[in-house]
Amino acid sequence: MSEHLIDKHAGKRLRLRRTILGMSQDVLGNAVGVTFQQIQKYERGINRMSASRMFLIAKKLEVPVNYFFEGLEDHADYVDCPSNHLAEKRTGDNMTDEEHEELTTRETLELARAYHKIKAPNVRKQIFELVKALGKHGG
Repeated sequence: MSEHLIDKHAGKRLRLRRTILGMSQDVLGNAVGVTFQQIQKYERGINRMSASRMFLIAKKLEVPVNYFFEGLEDHADYVDCPSNHLAEKRTGDNMTDEEHEELTTRETLELARAYHKIKAPNVRKQIFELVKALGKHGG
């Protein structure tokens, strides 16, 4: 089966949500009746999720089914176009594959989780500004 942009987008969304929840591919696979290797293939967009499997995965990840398609609305021109013809185009969430990988690393997600646990709004804002400034200057 050839990879398709929509399958890749849905797979990226799957990986993002699974990682945010701190859930392993093995745990998710067991919960929905597939191997962790199959979850890997879904996440890479190599294999297409059936509607019933997507429904089960959405339930386990505590998201609506349409979560997997969020960000595609503005890219209707990509529908029915194999992803290998779109290598230089951005994905439906308007990020390159490399940018998406950076945002879904465990370190990035742990940083986001820790940040959101900070209760004081002024402290959160200061930390946000500090991280933004350090990132801007490569510090």
